[in-house]
Amino acid sequence: MKQSSNIRHGHYTALLNLGVPIIIGQIGTIVLNFADTLMIGHHSTVELAAASFINTLLVLVIIFALGFSYGLTPVVGNLVGRGETGKIGGVMRTAMAANTMLAALMLAVVAALYVCLDRLGQPEELIPLMRPYLLVNIISLPFVCWQNTFKQFYDAIGDTTTPMYVLIGGNVLNISGNYMLIYGALGFPEMGLLGAGISTMASRIIMCAVFAVLFFRARRYRIYGDGFRRSGFDGAVFRRLNALGWPIALQMGMETAAFSLTAIFVGWMGMVSLAAHQIMLTVSQLFFMVYYGLAAAVSVRVSYFHGQGDTPAIRATTSAGFRMILLVASVVAVPIFLLRGTVSLWFNDSAEVCLLVSHTIIPLILYQFGDGLQCTFANALRGMSCVRPMMYAAFFSYFVVSLPLSWWLGIRMGYGLVGLWYAFPVCLTCAGVLYYLIYRREVRGIEG
Repeated sequence: MKQSSNIRHGHYTALLNLGVPIIIGQIGTIVLNFADTLMIGHHSTVELAAASFINTLLVLVIIFALGFSYGLTPVVGNLVGRGETGKIGGVMRTAMAANTMLAALMLAVVAALYVCLDRLGQPEELIPLMRPYLLVNIISLPFVCWQNTFKQFYDAIGDTTTPMYVLIGGNVLNISGNYMLIYGALGFPEMGLLGAGISTMASRIIMCAVFAVLFFRARRYRIYGDGFRRSGFDGAVFRRLNALGWPIALQMGMETAAFSLTAIFVGWMGMVSLAAHQIMLTVSQLFFMVYYGLAAAVSVRVSYFHGQGDTPAIRATTSAGFRMILLVASVVAVPIFLLRGTVSLWFNDSAEVCLLVSHTIIPLILYQFGDGLQCTFANALRGMSCVRPMMYAAFFSYFVVSLPLSWWLGIRMGYGLVGLWYAFPVCLTCAGVLYYLIYRREVRGIEG
């Protein structure tokens, strides 16, 4: 019994050792998003509304790119689990090629969005603010894809501390740039929303460059850098990365679409709803990014054990991860609920926006169980390279359930932003249950 207890505690400890640096790095991203929204909101409510629409759509693209890069984690994790680290450099070379291909596709899609921006039914006075802000974000998209590739590599080999420091450093640069370029401090021109976009673009480029320099120049990564230089393009690895990456990207993209595409519905409600929606999305990231850190650790650990064929360890790791995520959700929900009447004032002093946010906090808290459920089992499935069934479950949960329900509650029934957000607890719990059923079937298949 004592040995069994020690093994269980070992899974918790391993997840914390991997997950905490990821969480800290992602909290840095949360602080950045808070700072962006706060600085833009205090500069202008109109700019906050413009940023809400563009950021909501860009999040869909960026999460899609992140999901595609997740295909690298089980490949590298399996190699680590089997002790075949000499092959990882070659996998990285092919992964960079695959993510460059994705970047080209993303540029084409977002460029089309830029051209059609004035046809999406948004307030006309926001279009002149949206266009330049969207343009500078478009320029940085390839660097997002390359940065994701490096980060997944570091996480998959168990080094989650390096990305933590890079992300924190990049976010400090971004916040500093925001201060100088949004408000025109220290002799820089006052550029408002465009200044925030330029600062974000610069920080993304710098973070990508730092990841690359460490990969190729740091002594502890020499085996991987040398393998990258010696290897050529591997068609088999390329096909495997695409076979894993596209279903994950589609699954995560459809999940994000449940939030992002609703921005179009919110735009029909007016600028107050758009501003409140942006604040709510920023607050909701506090939960998601903490989940992401622990769930990413679940994916890494499961990929190790999957490479070793250790099914009991897969079960124990996934269960431990889910319990930890539920605990975090319970802890974070308390201050958010208590501060629901004032949290909006951190970003904007509009009484209308504040009232709307205070009501919308309730569905945000309600959906944390479903979000934790789907996040845990989705990452366990990624670690086992079982990704295609999740794509179909996501389509049902987010396109068949979420988007129609959001429209019906928010627009058809007239409940506005609050009604729209009440669709999220339903769709996230639906996704979580479906992922759990797929996970249980997959584990039984491995055992049987």
